[in-house]
Amino acid sequence: MGLNENIVDEIKSRCNIVDVIGRFVVLKKSGMNYKGLCPFHNEKTPSFVVSEDKQIFTCFGCGASGDVIEFYQRYHNMDFRSTLEALATECGVQIDSIKYYSEGKKSELYEINRDAAAFFYRELRQKQNVAYDYLKNRGIDDQTLKKFGIGYADGEWQSLFNYFKNKGTDINLLLSLGLISKSNGRYYDRFRNRVIFPIINTRRKVIGFGGRAIDESMPKYLNSPESIVFQKKNSLYGLNLARQDINRENCAIIVEGYMDVVSLYQHGIRNVVATLGTALTENQVNMLKRYTKNIILAYDDDEAGQMASLRGMDILYSVGCNVKVLQMGKGKDPDDFINENGKEAFLELIDKAMPFIDYKLHLLKSKLDISTTEGALNYLKEASRILKPLSPVEADFYIKKIAEDTKISEGAIRLEVYGNNRNYNSQNVIKTQKKDKYTSEGASLLEKNLIKLMLERSSYIPKLEPYLEKILSPTYYHIYEILYSLYKEDDDIDIKKVKDSLDEKENAILKDIIDNIEIADEHDKVFEDCIEHINRIIRKKRENEIIKLLSILNDDSDANVIAELTKELIDIQRKNRGET
Repeated sequence: MGLNENIVDEIKSRCNIVDVIGRFVVLKKSGMNYKGLCPFHNEKTPSFVVSEDKQIFTCFGCGASGDVIEFYQRYHNMDFRSTLEALATECGVQIDSIKYYSEGKKSELYEINRDAAAFFYRELRQKQNVAYDYLKNRGIDDQTLKKFGIGYADGEWQSLFNYFKNKGTDINLLLSLGLISKSNGRYYDRFRNRVIFPIINTRRKVIGFGGRAIDESMPKYLNSPESIVFQKKNSLYGLNLARQDINRENCAIIVEGYMDVVSLYQHGIRNVVATLGTALTENQVNMLKRYTKNIILAYDDDEAGQMASLRGMDILYSVGCNVKVLQMGKGKDPDDFINENGKEAFLELIDKAMPFIDYKLHLLKSKLDISTTEGALNYLKEASRILKPLSPVEADFYIKKIAEDTKISEGAIRLEVYGNNRNYNSQNVIKTQKKDKYTSEGASLLEKNLIKLMLERSSYIPKLEPYLEKILSPTYYHIYEILYSLYKEDDDIDIKKVKDSLDEKENAILKDIIDNIEIADEHDKVFEDCIEHINRIIRKKRENEIIKLLSILNDDSDANVIAELTKELIDIQRKNRGET
């Protein structure tokens, strides 16, 4: 029995081989690779080489080689299963999600997908059809069609089904891959009257398909369902072709759609990949980080594209990527832009791509009139939220820019960003280094109660606004942002609109809250308890900050600051004991 390949891929995507091996072997940069003394035999001259690009190690002395799993297994003398469990625990993959399937079955599924891709490609090229005309009208040439294996699913209901039926293929396997569907005892093709884009992993296996409707059928894009061999969160369209170009350019461009990838590739922009109709995931980002940490988001320049850019850049920044956003003009996508303006114009846009903080501030400024007092103050308030997660050096740079734009003093902006603390740089470092248990990804009951309150009584949304950024973890805060954007006085929240704005993980969290958190008619009491709990958390966090600050201040030169902080600490501790 072999391990589900998706789980193995997920572990590998999250475990950078240089980071893992670097914990056990002293590695030094040597050109594109890293070198060290081999842990598997005695040597004085380093012959042990680790390739971050290829995610493999090789010893030219003893011949040991392999990937991160092979190294971990060999170094710790563990069996394969134990190695996977250990690495899965380290990189946050849920062990319960590990399932076993026979290697033969997986190979059979890959072969069926490969056969289906060949069938769709023949359908496109061997006879007159609307899909070929559509692609030609979009400017896609035959060489590019072949490179991506683009095909056609005709409008009949059983073309692919009959093809596999005549070959004697197991219908249950076709159903599991989502190539066919079943209704009222009748089998029919899942993809009909669509241009077909095979999704191929970096091992050159066809893992799924994306189909674009040629007529007005909905949905416009239809993907294969998740299966043993296909998980959207672990896949990027085009990475099988783009990875060498990404490595060579030291930059990856992320777009939204299949046609964006295909058009850019045909025009010579080949370091490009697409998400598969979902929000960018951390797993996808970790896959890209094998090749580069420099990422450019080139999503459609509409409201949905802007929201996707904002969410994507936060994930990219959180895992250490250098992220920029490309702007093509309202209503444009990369496919439209490069067909209208050509490669050189697109390269100019890449050169002008905005760093992600500049992009956030740019979007914020476009929604407010900072020439008015009210607009400038609102801009300052929202901008301060954007700057809080930054390092002191990064924040200081943008504080100066904001001061120039708004004519508000740098001191006032710093006060808004860091609060009333003279030693704000030290405070910010402390905040970014330590994650309180209430701000971790694991949700507290407090977070769930707050969301349930706002869902059931929208009037609590503005009342809770001053508190939530300090309390909610990123996932829960994004749910709150959606609720806040939909809030209208005296109106209930439209749950459907909330769900449409959330990704799969967030919708699962929302469902859990709706199904399992009961408030009954105790809304005001729950609200008061939540506020009291929040204030206790805020005081506790401030208490810890003060204690750390006091430990690094100089008794002589910082005497006044120490006296003020000591007084504040005593006051906080008195309140925590319930004294008035």
